[in-house]
Amino acid sequence: MASVHSAPPLPDKNTAIYTADSVSAIQSALAELGTREAAVTSRLDTLLSTQKDLSRHLNRLDLARAQLGSQVLATRSISHGMLAPASATASRISSAVRKLDREQANVRATLEVVEQVAELKACVLGVHGSMGAPQDWETAAGYLHRAFRIPDEVVDGAFAEETVPTADVPDAPRQTLEAAAESLCGLFLREFEKAARDGDGALVTRFFKLFPLIGRREVGLDAYGRYVCSGIAARARGNMSSAGQKREGVFYATALTKLFEHIAQIVDGHEGLVERHYRAGSMVKVIERIQVEADVQGGIILDTWAEERRVGRKLTEVKSYPFNFLVQGLLSAPRGGRGGTSRAGSPAPGSGRASEDDGVDMKEVDALLNEAAIMLGRWALYTRFLAAKTSPDTSEDDTSTTTLAVPPFITHSSLQNKVTDLLIDPFNTLATFFFRRSVEKAFQLDESPPALHLDPKRPLPANPPFLTSAVDDVMYITNQLLHRTLSTRQRSLLTNLLSALTRVLTTDFFTTIQRRMRDDAYPKPAIPGALPPESLIVSFMLLTNNLDTASDYLSRIVRDALNTDLDSTSFPFANDSTLVNQSIQSLHSSFAAKTTPLVHEALDVLLNTVLRPRLRPVLTDAFRNTDYTTATGSLSDSDSSNDDLDSHQASNDNDPVPARFARGYRAFTAPLLRLLTPHCATLLQARLLTHLARVLESRLWNLLTPSTSHGLVTPMAAIRLERDFGGVVTEACRDAPYEVRRVFGRVRAILAVVCEDEEGEAEDGEEEGGLGEGERKRVRAGLVGAGG
Repeated sequence: MASVHSAPPLPDKNTAIYTADSVSAIQSALAELGTREAAVTSRLDTLLSTQKDLSRHLNRLDLARAQLGSQVLATRSISHGMLAPASATASRISSAVRKLDREQANVRATLEVVEQVAELKACVLGVHGSMGAPQDWETAAGYLHRAFRIPDEVVDGAFAEETVPTADVPDAPRQTLEAAAESLCGLFLREFEKAARDGDGALVTRFFKLFPLIGRREVGLDAYGRYVCSGIAARARGNMSSAGQKREGVFYATALTKLFEHIAQIVDGHEGLVERHYRAGSMVKVIERIQVEADVQGGIILDTWAEERRVGRKLTEVKSYPFNFLVQGLLSAPRGGRGGTSRAGSPAPGSGRASEDDGVDMKEVDALLNEAAIMLGRWALYTRFLAAKTSPDTSEDDTSTTTLAVPPFITHSSLQNKVTDLLIDPFNTLATFFFRRSVEKAFQLDESPPALHLDPKRPLPANPPFLTSAVDDVMYITNQLLHRTLSTRQRSLLTNLLSALTRVLTTDFFTTIQRRMRDDAYPKPAIPGALPPESLIVSFMLLTNNLDTASDYLSRIVRDALNTDLDSTSFPFANDSTLVNQSIQSLHSSFAAKTTPLVHEALDVLLNTVLRPRLRPVLTDAFRNTDYTTATGSLSDSDSSNDDLDSHQASNDNDPVPARFARGYRAFTAPLLRLLTPHCATLLQARLLTHLARVLESRLWNLLTPSTSHGLVTPMAAIRLERDFGGVVTEACRDAPYEVRRVFGRVRAILAVVCEDEEGEAEDGEEEGGLGEGERKRVRAGLVGAGG
């Protein structure tokens, strides 16, 4: 409709018709006005055509308004004449209903009070009657239990005070009930204690169940706690004073174990009864009371153990032990020795040699550690058991998946303090001494395998691994002490002791071997230019084996400990398991961080002082009389002598250079490699082959450089060169691991170019140290006729 009523604006004085100054401008303005007139006319026609429909709609609206007016009048008459009285009536009915509901509620409340007062009166009379001549204590307790369930406002209300008292029971209900409860409580307590003294379990249970009924739960739990504690004390005294039993071995550990087992049996056996009659969680109160007695009896056991085992005196002895052998630097064997005495010369028992323990009996220390470890392990199990029993959302059966917390009554108990002072701290001190003294003694009694040698023709008199006895002794003690400490299940003790073990291994044990390698067994030749003595070489390799094998043994010990001793229930508190795991792993990682560099350094020493001097004459002998600058070069040197060659070498009669090299190479490498551990042998072989690869590469470049005295390699001699050098590489790598052979990549690449083997050159070029384009051109330049 907006488009119908809108019209183009009339022309103003600024339009073209008023500003036209020519005929053409006037004609254009007239045309525009004509267009506008047509548009206005069209819109007016449209408006006129719709006016009839609009009038019809307006008439309909007027008619509808007249009809609605009559309806409005009718509605108003209905509202005022009919609905208003009905609404008033409904309001009166609703008010009456609410009043009736209130009266009914009041009646029900009154009836409930009346019923409760009647119940109260029945209970009061029942209690009075039951406590009279019948002395039916269960019935009296039942009446009191029913009375205590009535609300206090009813019991103390005026209506009850008026209605309940009778001639026989004239006091107020509250006073009567409290007096009866006190009287019954005293009676039950006396009967309970009498039954406990007589050992009548049935009567004990009977009266124990009555205390909750009379509202005296705390009294009942306290009496029950005293009862079970008396039994615990009697059993503990009996265990400590067993007739005819000597207090030797693990007597005190057994006594402590029996104490904890007895307490666990009581808690498990009586928990159901307590929880059923005293509501859930009531057993915690009994356990706390039991722990007080456990502190007393356990403290007696630990104090007696410490006194009779003279733990304080033993601690003084170990703390004052000087460790002269370690401190004074007597860590090496006598100069010229093998880093250890011969096993054949080991002193036999009864030989008259002085004891190595000098005032500290290691057997006594070991016995103390064993008994202390057992007691600590039992304490850990006992603590975990009570933690599971007192935890609000766990049970003992699901501790494997739930992190527990040590109960406060354990943390602050006197027995926990005694465990720390008399077990944990002494164990830490004694175990550290025991381990360090064992390391010292192991080196004092160190023995080497007898009659080891470097003669490849003679068999070795022993089986590998070849190492001194100190490694086996120290690693055995390490494994034993680690498992013993893990059995205590004490996280703080374990982390502290593992730190001490790491310190001893990385200082005393490591430094002992390091000093012997440096001062007593270093393979230095007696005469400049000569090879070191065989005894020094063998001793040096034994010490190298010691370090490598000790690291391997320790790795296995740690892996075994993590797999067997650290289950989900071993350390259930907080993050103890994670901390213990990290501490155990650090034992090996710290030791390996010290030993690995020294093993590599020792292998470098063997390479530089033993292998490289022996390799030089072997190469000289292998390539003697070879000439690759003539057509018949090296073919004249058939070297038909094949003495001392094995079956493989005898098959190389046409290749005298590889055969001579194999004979000499194995003669000086095999004796060393068979004495070393497989890991050290592989590392040493890799070092030697790396050096050999550099030597062969240097020799090839010398042959292929025209400026040298060798001249150019002829095409016929190039075939022999490739076969000789390739044969040497093959013989050197015959027993080497595959990954070690990659060090000959550049040598093989040079030989491939010498033989114009493009495919082989491409393959070798991908290996480590492959040739570049410039180096390949340099090789070809060293061949006669290369490049025209």
